[in-house]
Amino acid sequence: ALWRPTLPSLLLSPAGRRQLPFSTTCARCSKNRRLRQKRALSERKLTRYFVDHRKVRVVGGQGGEGGHSFYSEPRKIFGGPDGGNGGDGGHVILKADQQMKSLASVLPFYQGFHGERGGRKNCYGANGAYVYVKVPIGTLVKEDGEVVADLTQHGEEYVAAYGGAGGKGNRFFLSNENRAPTLFTPGEPGQERVLHLELRTTAHAGLVGFPNAGKSSLLRAISRAKPAVAAYPFTTLNPHVGIVHYQDYEQVAVADIPGLIKGAHQNRGLGVAFLRHIERCRFLLYVVDLSVSQPWIQLQDLKYELEQYKKGLSERPCVVIGNKIDLAQSRINLPLLKERIGDRVIALSALTGDNLEELLWHLRELYDAYVKTEQSRGRSPVKW
Repeated sequence: ALWRPTLPSLLLSPAGRRQLPFSTTCARCSKNRRLRQKRALSERKLTRYFVDHRKVRVVGGQGGEGGHSFYSEPRKIFGGPDGGNGGDGGHVILKADQQMKSLASVLPFYQGFHGERGGRKNCYGANGAYVYVKVPIGTLVKEDGEVVADLTQHGEEYVAAYGGAGGKGNRFFLSNENRAPTLFTPGEPGQERVLHLELRTTAHAGLVGFPNAGKSSLLRAISRAKPAVAAYPFTTLNPHVGIVHYQDYEQVAVADIPGLIKGAHQNRGLGVAFLRHIERCRFLLYVVDLSVSQPWIQLQDLKYELEQYKKGLSERPCVVIGNKIDLAQSRINLPLLKERIGDRVIALSALTGDNLEELLWHLRELYDAYVKTEQSRGRSPVKW
């Protein structure tokens, strides 16, 4: 009997390896099949993908027209009208999805599917399919400057445009006076609207401070977020959200808001484009640079800008973070800052990691107080 090589022997033999282009036992092939890590985008490139406002025109699907037919068969020629009604047009629905982080994927125009025409034998036409548009959590829907919807929960839906009703077939108009109606109606057009979508980042805590105060460095130190860090102002051009994990599996979301300047409420600097992201934050973390002269003036200016943008925004639960305590001038200004303000001050260094534990403990206290307040009011707190 002749010996014939089997598949395992081909895989093990050098000749078999040359014949088979792919092998599950080859180390080189398994190495090439590893998942590639995502390449970190720079802040300039990230600006192309992060969109927090969008103008959308939505049109509901048109209803199908009614059927026009008469029933006829052998020995029953005059069976009467049997045209069915047309199907309704499909709606355009906005749906909040926690996987969506930006409005960049939202198109400027959406239209629902049309309903089908009514058929013979009193058959109704099929309804048009719905068109779902996924938007991030925290999307605000406006029409003519008025808020019509606020999507703050995962899976929450809002019907942006209703589809038109289907037309009536000639069977609908049958009566004793008219035994053979030929009248049928077309389907109604769908609703047409022009909506403005605004994304307001939903996070538990918001880092508020002037440029180069160390907000991005602090977010990198307490979470896995990687915002851009550099020695020039306005390094952060987009809001970044980092998640702080605790041992009891609770997660606190911290948002890095781009730096504010004097007159931000008048749309100076990055202005109102990012002030609206602070509205969603349940409590605020004021980041102050202790190395500058009179750091308490920074805190006064920050609260003034927030209060001018929205009344009561600066009165939310907060804590003052004195950053860059590793510098000599910061240690001199720290006791002066505590004397000038009445809020709690946590001195730390985002660069060296000094005293980050105190911030994490106090951040958890603010989060627990927020959860208890929401539960006492009968509302469910935002979870990540």
